[in-house]
Amino acid sequence: MKKRNSDHTHYVRLGTVAAKCFGSTIDISIMPRWPSWLDRCGSYGLIVRFLVCTGLRWAELAALTVGRVDLTRRRVLVAESVTEVNGEVVWGTPKTHERRSVPLPRFLAEELTERVIGRASDALLFTAPHGGVLRVRNFRRAVFDAAVRDVGPEGFHPHELRHTAASLAIASGADVKIVQQMLGHKTATMTLDLYGHLFPDRLDDIAGRMDSAVRVPNVPQE
Repeated sequence: MKKRNSDHTHYVRLGTVAAKCFGSTIDISIMPRWPSWLDRCGSYGLIVRFLVCTGLRWAELAALTVGRVDLTRRRVLVAESVTEVNGEVVWGTPKTHERRSVPLPRFLAEELTERVIGRASDALLFTAPHGGVLRVRNFRRAVFDAAVRDVGPEGFHPHELRHTAASLAIASGADVKIVQQMLGHKTATMTLDLYGHLFPDRLDDIAGRMDSAVRVPNVPQE
């Protein structure tokens, strides 16, 4: 699959917006390094882009099938998960045991077209090189850990792409309920516990709106 020129600019621009909003308090350290990351990840770059845009857990991404991708509505339905336990692949439901619909940016939906059109609905969207479930340890060994070592940031883990996705969503204007739904948290409280410090303080904005709504215009007395 060919890389699109917009791959780089989408994320670097979002990272810049997030940095202006939140400074160094969020996990966007990968963003300025994005072009180098894509080059280093090669054919696995689409997986990294997908995780950054959707915030899926690795177990959810590995279980995602073609039939769960709706290119028209630009949604993915997260309904299954697959993990590795003692070397064996174990299928189950998402962590909260609830399905959820996650939006796709337009450019990512376009990139996924080749992986969806004409394939069986029960085929895995992302697979190991020779087919079957792509295990996170193999993904790390193949490209991810080498990218971290060569490009940085030091100590970066695949799960942190989920935090990056949440941070970018908040920087793009998503409220706590949207972020909760996107990440599949059981409650909004969990989302706030993790990311509450990233939501902008809108107290002054609320006061201004109330002032505009309630204020009675001064009418000159005759």
